[in-house]
Amino acid sequence: DLSKAYWLIAGIGGGDPADVSLGSAVWAGHVLDGDLAYEIDARQIPENWPTGYVPLRKATPYEQPVRGELEGELYTLNPQLVGWAFRLTKDTPLPDSDSLRTSRARFAGFPSALKPPFVTHGDTLSSSTFWHGSKMEEWANAWTRYYTAGKGNFMIAAMEDSGTLQALTFLSQAGRIDLQRVLVLRTVSNYDREPPGTTVADSLKTLVSGNYSAYFPALEAAQIVGDKVVRDIVEHWTERESTLPH
Repeated sequence: DLSKAYWLIAGIGGGDPADVSLGSAVWAGHVLDGDLAYEIDARQIPENWPTGYVPLRKATPYEQPVRGELEGELYTLNPQLVGWAFRLTKDTPLPDSDSLRTSRARFAGFPSALKPPFVTHGDTLSSSTFWHGSKMEEWANAWTRYYTAGKGNFMIAAMEDSGTLQALTFLSQAGRIDLQRVLVLRTVSNYDREPPGTTVADSLKTLVSGNYSAYFPALEAAQIVGDKVVRDIVEHWTERESTLPH
């Protein structure tokens, strides 16, 4: 019986330079799945289609209305708990370096991408495909807006968050855990698109070996930010066991 346990899922991912900088931390409000879809090769889609990805049970991209009963495409976390975690950690200093500053400088025209690492809140999109590039980023943002009725904002890519949330949902249905006690934290190890003046293919070459420009800073940021939340819950367990922080 883990119904009183809190769950902190942490990992790294590619961030949207419109919203975050290298080494930043994102508390997720929504977790979306980018694999549960139909797909047509982009070279064969109708001219008026913005993407070859089509929502399940639909015939065209972003067809309205969104299905009432989803099959794992969207998980919405407890906004009260997410808001508390963000407020607790929003002023946390995160690691920075000359190397990060050099990498950030390549994204001129993206004010958020040029900032030192910071803590924020937004949405994650999971997929088993390591996608990259501005066109795929446009899709990730549009996919997020579609399933959240325009309320969400894609900030960082992930791989396993939606699968983890699906497993936890099944455990919740069995009465083993409380989904209202789940948090997802993603930290930015790289940007999800090419910098201005660079091709997507050339940008991807820098990532294929796992040599992400902020790999270690992202790992550190996840530990630093996540640690604050875990310690608060443990130190105030007498209260936190029965009452969620807000």
